[in-house]
Amino acid sequence: MAENEIQQVANVLAEADSVLFITGAGVSADSGLPTYRGVGGLYNDDETEDGVAIEDALSGPMFAAQPALTWKYLWQIASACRRALPNPAHNIIAEIESKKREVWVVTQNVDGLHRAAGSKNLVEVHGHIYDLFCAKCGFGISATELLGNFKAAPDLPPICSKCGGVIRPRVVLFEESLPMRVVHSLDQLAFINFDLVVAVGTTAVFPYIREPIRRAQRANSPTVEINPTETAVSQEFDYRIQSGAAHALERIWSCTNQR
Repeated sequence: MAENEIQQVANVLAEADSVLFITGAGVSADSGLPTYRGVGGLYNDDETEDGVAIEDALSGPMFAAQPALTWKYLWQIASACRRALPNPAHNIIAEIESKKREVWVVTQNVDGLHRAAGSKNLVEVHGHIYDLFCAKCGFGISATELLGNFKAAPDLPPICSKCGGVIRPRVVLFEESLPMRVVHSLDQLAFINFDLVVAVGTTAVFPYIREPIRRAQRANSPTVEINPTETAVSQEFDYRIQSGAAHALERIWSCTNQR
């Protein structure tokens, strides 16, 4: 990790009144949550043990056809998230929000760790894995109420006690559209001319994740990528810090506070 890049980003952050953080699975890696794919990925092989890619297992069409298979992998993810705590990356982003005029987090993660760390201006674009509801009648229920302490998997998929429909988490599965409330939140952020946009631990493959980065570039606002590996959009950023999220943000925030 180049110290001159750290210092340059720290200087930009110190002068910024408004900051947008765009985060992906990499920001939670230091909480013990592996990414789906990439360094330390949970599903780096081409297929899961059920013979399908994880993106297919966690897709809307698969949930409709074989909800038990989708729930098998949702359970693995939920169980890992249940044990995880916010790491320094989540905590620093929340602290920056408390110090700056306007700081927002747009996260692809469903683990709830930004929320747990205290981030208030938060758009969880893919939902929250512990918020459950019946896909048939809409009956809502908490994950703790339905699934207990997560130590032993229940019969999957869980069934609604009201109508017999299949319970699912309020998350966006692959091949599903974003909820309108999320689309509205992203549209509202488009009206904010952020002084700095920082992508942390994301490959930014989704158009709605990449668009705020490109919008900042069109406005000549500085953009930063923090990721241990190069991504398809790495060359588009003004600054690139090749590092894990927690270590990079700790160094940046320390240098910012030393100014």
